[in-house]
Amino acid sequence: MLALDEIDLAIMRATQAGLSLSPQPYQVIAEQLGLTADIVMARMAVMQDSGIIRRIGAVPNHYKLGYRFNGMTVWNVPDDRIDELGVKVGQLTFVSHCYHRPRHLPDWPYNLFAMVHGKTQADVDTQIQQITELLGTDNQACDVLYSTKILKKTGFRSRS
Repeated sequence: MLALDEIDLAIMRATQAGLSLSPQPYQVIAEQLGLTADIVMARMAVMQDSGIIRRIGAVPNHYKLGYRFNGMTVWNVPDDRIDELGVKVGQLTFVSHCYHRPRHLPDWPYNLFAMVHGKTQADVDTQIQQITELLGTDNQACDVLYSTKILKKTGFRSRS
């Protein structure tokens, strides 16, 4: 495990509320911390490579973008094919999240989760049908859990 120094911790504190919506967000952080953008990017890359930072990405508010139908599709697929099938489902352009989760038998047989978003119920139904066709006979069961409210999304919060 990588040991974090004061510069790494300062970078994490400066980014925990999100990156600046500017053409050069790393430059904004660098200026706040008295560093160069190259140093900020290099240190963040090391933290990401070591697993301290899982990912750097946008967290859109789907509702504000007009996507009112947001559903976590859950699938029961063979465990020996989960990696292969998960990659295929995750590569679909309309899937924002795709991951393997443990089953909780007998009540919860699902092991593959894929989040889909649509502007209409028909959009989501079409997406679910496409995943169904992609999985073919490996789809042993499925369901969809629709979002009913927006949950606050936050990243890492360090204690100062």
